[in-house]
Amino acid sequence: MTVRIIVAGATGWTGAAVTNGILDTEDLILVAAVARRAAGDDIGTALGRGAVGVAVVASVDEALETPADLLIDLTTTSMVKEHALSAIAKGVAVLVGTSGLSAQDFADLDVAATAQGVGVFTGNLSLTAALMQHFALEAAKHVPEFEVLDYSWADKEDVPSGTARGLAENLGSVRQPLIARDPATLHGPVEGRGAEINGVRVHSLRMSGFTLRCEALFGMAGERLSIAHEAGQSADPYVYGSVLVARRIGSMTGLVHGLDRLLFGDG
Repeated sequence: MTVRIIVAGATGWTGAAVTNGILDTEDLILVAAVARRAAGDDIGTALGRGAVGVAVVASVDEALETPADLLIDLTTTSMVKEHALSAIAKGVAVLVGTSGLSAQDFADLDVAATAQGVGVFTGNLSLTAALMQHFALEAAKHVPEFEVLDYSWADKEDVPSGTARGLAENLGSVRQPLIARDPATLHGPVEGRGAEINGVRVHSLRMSGFTLRCEALFGMAGERLSIAHEAGQSADPYVYGSVLVARRIGSMTGLVHGLDRLLFGDG
């Protein structure tokens, strides 16, 4: 069965790789592309691969005038929720490919999508990031102390990253970590112990020289375990997950968080 897809942010760093990945498949059909600066151009020409017969439009609302099954939104944190709700209202499933939304934002999307009987997917689209989360959740079943470290470039707009936030949310749902000492009883700025997300301490470092790294640390007396994922300079790893989600989202209803849910039969 073919899946009709709209990509918003189709000429961006991740968007270009994902759009090319869709165009390279036979069962996924790109029906609209959104990129404000390239509006009016053929998306194939804009990506340097030759015309494909799909004109770029300037807004998601304009793109949603074309019948579609899935919106892949790779735009900005400030716009993605509005775009997702517009798509859901039209009965179009959504892949949220932009980080920075809160737990309440995802709860709102879940309610809207469930009411419309469509799926909403969120989470890192990399296969190896999904494996990192899967193994970290398994470790949390056995090791009672754990925290999350989140690294990125200096001017990344969201903190923590969507991957780190999702990992913390999911780890805290496996079990609440053992905290040896309540941070409120410490001397000095309590912020030095990081932010708390679903009971899990998360520490974000933003500095030049880093790309993306998310690490789950587990500690027991006399030993520790580190499970980490690092991303490099290419957006190619996110194509795999986008294609997988596009092929499976028709069977989803409501919010699905994490590619591991699809890889390991839980979503």
